[in-house]
Amino acid sequence: MDAVRHNLLFERFLSDARSGPPDIDVDIEACRREEVIQYVYDTFGRDRAAQVANVITYRSRSAIRDVARALGYPIGTATAWSQGRGEPPALVSNAAAALARLPRHMGIHSGGMVLTDQPVSHICPVGWAAMPGRSVLQWDKEDCADAGLVKFDLLSLGMLTALRVAFDELQVGDVHPGNPAHQHLRGWASRAVHGRGDKPLGLHTLPEEDPRVYDLLCAADTVGVFQVESRAQMNTLPRLKPRCFYDIVVEVALIRPGPIQGRSVNPYLRRRAGREEVTYLHPLLEPALRQTLGVPLFQEQAMKLAIVAAGYTPGEADHLRRSMAAWRRHGDLEIHRQRLVGGMQERGYSLAFAERIFEQLKGFANYGFPESHACAFALITYVSCWLKRHEPAAFICALLNSQPMGFYSASSLLQDARRHGVTVRPVDVCHSHWDNTLEGGEPGGAQPALRLGFRQVHGLSEAAARRIVAAQLARGGTEGPWRAFRDVADLCHRAGLDAREAGLLAEAGALRALTAHRHAAHWAVAGVEEPTPLFAQSPQEQTVDLPAPTVAQALLADYRSQGFSLTTHPLALLRPQLQERRCMESRALQDIPHGRGVRAAGLVIMRQRPPTASGVTFVTLEDEWGTVNVVVWQDLAVRSRRVLVGSRLLAVDGRWEVVDGVRHLIARRLHDLSPLLGQLATGASRDYR
Repeated sequence: MDAVRHNLLFERFLSDARSGPPDIDVDIEACRREEVIQYVYDTFGRDRAAQVANVITYRSRSAIRDVARALGYPIGTATAWSQGRGEPPALVSNAAAALARLPRHMGIHSGGMVLTDQPVSHICPVGWAAMPGRSVLQWDKEDCADAGLVKFDLLSLGMLTALRVAFDELQVGDVHPGNPAHQHLRGWASRAVHGRGDKPLGLHTLPEEDPRVYDLLCAADTVGVFQVESRAQMNTLPRLKPRCFYDIVVEVALIRPGPIQGRSVNPYLRRRAGREEVTYLHPLLEPALRQTLGVPLFQEQAMKLAIVAAGYTPGEADHLRRSMAAWRRHGDLEIHRQRLVGGMQERGYSLAFAERIFEQLKGFANYGFPESHACAFALITYVSCWLKRHEPAAFICALLNSQPMGFYSASSLLQDARRHGVTVRPVDVCHSHWDNTLEGGEPGGAQPALRLGFRQVHGLSEAAARRIVAAQLARGGTEGPWRAFRDVADLCHRAGLDAREAGLLAEAGALRALTAHRHAAHWAVAGVEEPTPLFAQSPQEQTVDLPAPTVAQALLADYRSQGFSLTTHPLALLRPQLQERRCMESRALQDIPHGRGVRAAGLVIMRQRPPTASGVTFVTLEDEWGTVNVVVWQDLAVRSRRVLVGSRLLAVDGRWEVVDGVRHLIARRLHDLSPLLGQLATGASRDYR
């Protein structure tokens, strides 16, 4: 980020008043993080580099489970109690409560590494981690900071991987000119897209301040978009109505535990909408708080406030920021009281006002978010929004190839992509590669289609997929990949597939180019025989005319093999039964006025109960037309816990609310309709805290 352009305090990064090393956080592509960690070990030596430990303490679930097992209860019973299914005996509950927050075991910090100018074992004991190639200190990050060690946070971001994959896809026309062989190998589409000044497309070359990107954000059409795809973010976007880059910076920082606990969210949104006057505790504080409408959100604002109101130098203000971050642990924020209060009194502030500002700063220490981090995250948010708006096929392809990441499953991402007009083609042994790829498309014209890759087939190894692709190329040439194999037996022999691998492809419908349908594919796989010295091919058998699978059978096979279906949505088949139960479609709900009672039903794709939500659970339901956002208050969640937690298909009676463009269903009663799904394996919902 350009700190000057975005008016960031440079002392937040480096300060001559800093007595210790700076804070260094590096976000790395998720798929390359291990490569960077090993580079650090190889470059600086394992005797001078080590990872930081993380002390894992007992939480409610782990305490109940360990206590129950220690007292001799079966592991299944212990697990059930830890998951809230059944009430454990008083002895188990009391012992588990006594273990709360006590250390359980040592782990590895998610990204912390230290570098030393002497053997690290001379400073702290070092041990081998369970993960190969890792050595770990016996100190946690607080201990390392207290000892003055230089710590780097090497963090992984899945979205960086997705963006790099998308940029590679969109630059391929430039990267591999006139090389159709390589293009075919990767399955790339012939669609090169350029950034500003005809430069290669990248993080810093996209067109800036694109109004269509902000239209997408205002509509909360952000499934798959970095940082703004959660329920809370989607509910805030239509109210905040971002129209410039700094609005995204605020959005990224606003929906976090700190601002929520500090009661900053609603005041900011009211002021943003013009429903509350923008005010400041004192006119001299306006320069520090003007960009956030008088509502403090960022750590840098506390630094600016100290500079403006109390005469701090930028370096001293950075020391204040670091003291704020550590005062809960060390209690050293009080050393700034005399300096802050005295400096403010010298500038004409009353003692009472100065004390009030100091107490606000103490509270702000709990929730201030770094503005520099928010700016960096906002850039990635803007870039991912731009790709979703202008290159949706490349965006969904990159997301699928970068899984696991984000809030949504592959099924939900594909449903959203198809609603945005992306053509999705199934896995096919004559066309697919291991990764998902793009087919067709024209620069500045039609979007390419997404061809699903073999990685989407449950249980199929990458090695088997690579053998299939190699066999495709061996028969390619002028015939093209669509004639890569004569039949199923030719595929199995040339790609070296065993019966299990071929069966997985048949179950996924990936043999559609070689057989009429799934039943015929399974029959063909069963008839494949190993070639012998006397007979190079299997003997010709009499053709058997098998019936094609029904739509329901194909749907079941799709979900068993891939976790989603491109043919139809499960609720489209169940719609007659849902209509009998008076369940409305998600598209029909969009026209329902505020305050009306409705019943909706859908597959449970996400449950979220943030610690800051006072026990409220947010549930996302999906049907054949879209999603419905459900709010379940704590008392209903407690009364209907089994239905809330265990349902795969959930019906909700409640009150439909439409406020500032945000639509959600306030639940009054929950109904488990999972038996209607029968044997359909929809997979577990993605549940978050």
